[in-house]
Amino acid sequence: MSGYTRDTADKINVGIGEFSVGSMTMTSIGLGSCIALIIHDDYLKIGAVAHIMLPESKGRDERPGKFADTAVPLLKTELIKRGSKPRSLQATIIGGARMFEKFRGDLDIGSRNIEAVSQALKVHCIPLVTEETGGTSGRSITYIPTNGGTITIKQANGEWKEL
Repeated sequence: MSGYTRDTADKINVGIGEFSVGSMTMTSIGLGSCIALIIHDDYLKIGAVAHIMLPESKGRDERPGKFADTAVPLLKTELIKRGSKPRSLQATIIGGARMFEKFRGDLDIGSRNIEAVSQALKVHCIPLVTEETGGTSGRSITYIPTNGGTITIKQANGEWKEL
């Protein structure tokens, strides 16, 4: 299975289609239409990040962090393996920008990703507590599970925001 599940690194970057689970600082850069899904367990001070690129796997099982319909259950399962209780999990989603607003046609993958992740979270009974989605600008994130689940967002225009 592709992805990162190491708990020993101090900081790890989660690339497109990858995931990470643990207590280390996690980053994900270059979120355009992609979604950073963060599931946090404040009680255990651990969490998980997936860099989701597309809404549906359509039965593909390679790189489960790449798709909304496979990333959500994957992160939930990985956190439960580490001792999380399902009722302790809370989600944040960041990204889903409309990167091709000047083109005609169905290129708004960002909004489809937002909808797919939101639906998958509902199916798996994980509350979506915060989101920073949409727009036309890319983002990068830093998530620190051990610091209350602090998330810092840097937008492509240079603005910073902390959730």
